[in-house]
Amino acid sequence: MEADSAQGTVVLVHGGFVDGSGWRGVYDQLKNDDYNVAVVQNPTISHADDVALTKRVIDAQGEPVILVGHSYGGAVITEAGTHPNVVALVYIAAFVPDAGESVNTLIGGFPTDGPQPPILPPQDGFLLLDRERFHSSFAGDVSDEEAAFMADSQVPWGVDALGGTISEAAWRNKPSWYLLTTEDRMIPPSAQREMSERAGSTVVEVTGSHAIYVSQPEAVAEVIEKAASEVRSLAR
Repeated sequence: MEADSAQGTVVLVHGGFVDGSGWRGVYDQLKNDDYNVAVVQNPTISHADDVALTKRVIDAQGEPVILVGHSYGGAVITEAGTHPNVVALVYIAAFVPDAGESVNTLIGGFPTDGPQPPILPPQDGFLLLDRERFHSSFAGDVSDEEAAFMADSQVPWGVDALGGTISEAAWRNKPSWYLLTTEDRMIPPSAQREMSERAGSTVVEVTGSHAIYVSQPEAVAEVIEKAASEVRSLAR
C-alpha cells in the first residue's frame, strides 16, 4: 500500500537490553490497521548514535511520522523527535528526559524503597540484566518461554548510552502520549507518572509489565493509533 493512502506512518524505537524484533506484535497490529511502520534497530552503544540512526529512519519515510519509544527508546525519541517530519511522540513505559538530562539523571531520582532492576555490574562498558530475574523484573506478564528467550537474547546496553544528555526535548514543542504500566519493575510507575505529567502527555494506564509492548501489543497499538488519529484531526 502506498504511503499516501495509509492511515499514517509510525516509527518504533526499542529500549535497552532488547532489539526491534520485540515490536512484532505491535507492528502486525498497526499494519493490519493500515499504517506504514518502520522499526529502528539501535545498537544502544551511544545515545548520540542512536538518535542519528533514528533520524535516518525518519528521513526515509514519505510522510509525517508518529515516533514511538519504549523504555530507553524514550530518551532517543525525545531528541530525535525534533526532526521536522515528526508530528507526535508516544512513550511506552519510557524515560522522558528534559534538556540537560540523561537516563542516568532520571534514574538518580527514582525511589529506592521499591523493586530495583537487576542490572549486573558493567563489563567492558556494557550492562546486562540478571538472567534469573529477567522474567520477574522486565517481563512479568510474558510467558515463561518468551521471557527466557528475551533473557538469553539480551543486547548489551552501553553505559555511554545511559549518560547521553538531551540537547532539546521534542515534547516541549510537540504533542505526546504516554502508556503507563502499573506493574512495572524496571521504571517505577510513580516515576512514569511524574515524567509524563511534566511533559504534559496524554496518559493511558495499563495493568502490565515493562514488556507491555510484547505482552499486550493491542493495547500499545491502540495508544499509538489514538495519537495518530488526534494529530490527523488537528491537521484538518
